[in-house]
Amino acid sequence: MLKHIVMWNVRGESPRQKAEAANLVKLAFEGLNGKIPGMRTLEIGIDVSGIDYACDVVLYSEFDNPESLQAYATHPEHLRVREKLAGVRTTRHQVDYIVASEVA
Repeated sequence: MLKHIVMWNVRGESPRQKAEAANLVKLAFEGLNGKIPGMRTLEIGIDVSGIDYACDVVLYSEFDNPESLQAYATHPEHLRVREKLAGVRTTRHQVDYIVASEVA
């Protein structure tokens, strides 16, 4: 199994605008649940800490294997979400790793 974690900061001039943008990201990605072959889990969280160095939104997902993640990257539904959110996210951080207990 492969875990795919992405964190973003979002655009917004005010806390309210940033909250609206974060919610837009959350709703858009949640719409992918059940639509991507090989994706086991998809969870989106919005930061509640308010710490200045925290990211605004995190995506946590699990895939069957690296090939499933690669297919997700070019899946039409994922590309639709990326297009919908163009300009909403300002920074992006990503970590992908294979769960050691499942490494052959």
